[in-house]
Amino acid sequence: MKTHSDFQSSQDTAISALRAAGVLPVVTVDSAAQGVAIARALAQGGLGTIEIALRTPAARDAIAAIKQELPEVIVGAGTVRVPEDIERARSAGADFLVTPGTTAALAEALVESRIPATPAAATPSELLELAARGFRIAKLFPVGALGGLKLIRLLQGPLPDLLLAPSGGITEAETPEYLAQPNVVCVGGSWMVPRDWLAAGKHDEVAAAAARARRLVDAAALA
Repeated sequence: MKTHSDFQSSQDTAISALRAAGVLPVVTVDSAAQGVAIARALAQGGLGTIEIALRTPAARDAIAAIKQELPEVIVGAGTVRVPEDIERARSAGADFLVTPGTTAALAEALVESRIPATPAAATPSELLELAARGFRIAKLFPVGALGGLKLIRLLQGPLPDLLLAPSGGITEAETPEYLAQPNVVCVGGSWMVPRDWLAAGKHDEVAAAAARARRLVDAAALA
């Protein structure tokens, strides 16, 4: 029987995984083989936790293939939009879930699933709703359009116990300042996996960008 403590344990797992990741690559794939190649390049650069967006027909097959061929990589399913996506992600082997926004029905399903999850919100009211349901980490999306660092800092006062994983419009150059905020555990981004690089198979560039991101995370941890 699932209990409230199971849900809180899953939140602990989500927080620990994203805090250790620091930077979460958000990847859109066209095939399972492409997903494996990208995950391998990211892991080579030091980013061993990734999010595969459920935006293409290949996404679930890519999650399953990565988990089979690179079991050490922690793979999340992103763009989880409806409760049915939760079971689809679970069956593919996803380690955690990330949403682009959170309806009441989706929030309830995430709590019931007990899968480590980071639901998204865009306003203080939405963040309060998530906190009231017991979520202790939320994705702030799309942070670049919402006010960026200024909003992150303003939220610290009224929501000191809610950790954030901002995503949407963050650049490599901005990452250190985001990671320096006490309420930020991780930033999501796609600057290390641009679609033109992926289409051209530029995996060396992906690995190099991942290595730069890893250095930023490590530097933030020492600051």
